[in-house]
Amino acid sequence: MAVAEDYETVLQGKYPAKAHVKRVIELIRDKVPNADGILYLEGRMTKMLEDNDSPEHFRQRRYFYYVTGCNLPDCYFTYDFKTSKSILFIPPIDPDDVIWSGLPMSPEQALEQYDVDEVKFTGDVNPTLAHLGTANPKGTVYAIANQVSDFVTFIEFENKDFTILKDTIEVARAIKDDFEVAMIRKANNISGHAHKAVFEKASRAKNEAELEAAFLEVCVSNQAKEMAYHPIVAGGRAAATLHYVPNNASLQGKLNLLLDAGAEWNNYASDITRTFPISGKFSKESREIYDIVLKMQNDSIDMIKEGVNWDDVHLLAHRIAIDGLLALGILKGDKDEILVNRTSVAFFPHGLGHYLGMDTHDCGGDPNYSDPDKMFRYLRKRGPLPAGSVITVEPGIYFCNFIIEPYLKDPSHSKYIDASVLDKYWDVGGVRIEDNVLVTKTGYDNLTTVLKEANELEALMAAAA
Repeated sequence: MAVAEDYETVLQGKYPAKAHVKRVIELIRDKVPNADGILYLEGRMTKMLEDNDSPEHFRQRRYFYYVTGCNLPDCYFTYDFKTSKSILFIPPIDPDDVIWSGLPMSPEQALEQYDVDEVKFTGDVNPTLAHLGTANPKGTVYAIANQVSDFVTFIEFENKDFTILKDTIEVARAIKDDFEVAMIRKANNISGHAHKAVFEKASRAKNEAELEAAFLEVCVSNQAKEMAYHPIVAGGRAAATLHYVPNNASLQGKLNLLLDAGAEWNNYASDITRTFPISGKFSKESREIYDIVLKMQNDSIDMIKEGVNWDDVHLLAHRIAIDGLLALGILKGDKDEILVNRTSVAFFPHGLGHYLGMDTHDCGGDPNYSDPDKMFRYLRKRGPLPAGSVITVEPGIYFCNFIIEPYLKDPSHSKYIDASVLDKYWDVGGVRIEDNVLVTKTGYDNLTTVLKEANELEALMAAAA
């Protein structure tokens, strides 16, 4: 896999679309031996805003991008099993549009940029499908349900399968190649600089919005204009809301800021969280919780390697949280009883992490959101970790009234919680620390380089004050 120093060298090449198609074909043939025919996929089409003459923000379909590396709207793709030939169809020149938007990419430019065998205009889609069907009438068209335009016809093909392709690409996407890792690494690098900028500005900021702007400025200036998700910039008790949205509250009188933000690089995400003191110095209670969460994260990361069961790593994080909260007196009683009773879920209600790739919560994790065990219900990855996957490790401890109060009212849980000690910690809000980790055969490679040791964070902020 690409190391930190050479990811830019890797990214000088083409996105490995042909290798991705080959992997998809192999996986299809694992399910359907001797499968033959074509793959057919469509990119995201231009869609106008309702009651407006401007288009919606464009976001390429991830299934299409995986097999093409093409980030243009209104495109189509075919791949012939028999000839191993891939064709990308791009929009032709629209003279009226050129007035406003300039010349579009030409077939020659597209062929040079993308890892495909041929580039045609979109008007050639149906004639090409007819030709492919005539040449291989007993073959199967593998396409994705509800992602085929009304004008497209597969009339020459005897068989059509709209069920297997989407799931197969999702399985393929779980294992990243060197190029994909390099893009995630670059997204992490840019996002890391942006997190640092927020650390340095925090003590002088008056509103959460100022810090969101500081993060975005660094990302955009480094040509990472797309965020992997809406940034979470949560001051004080708002940090107890896992997916806090407003990012517009005053920071006055608040202890900590939780910043969960990551940019994309060419559709590949980063997902990084840091929690730090707004003043530049942790309060006693904040530091106590921070140290527990950091141990949860470090010990969890140290477990990672090929074949490790992610459920077991998640369970370890809960055990560490229980030990830490017992030491502070927030929890009381027998630690094994607390674990079995799932009382720690009141403070750590979400899963330890999820796959990361073209989506922030990437596909292929096989979650079970109907799991009766509430400790595992929101764990987005279940089972063993394969080498080549990228997973987030994001433990947290939160002091959310809405979540904790039902536990305080339930005798089966309240006997393990000391409410008088708990009262000292509400203003901590929540602490989450999140890194993006590549799973290897013998261990892991942490792709996130943002500071997270408490003393180092305080020193950086003091130097910037």
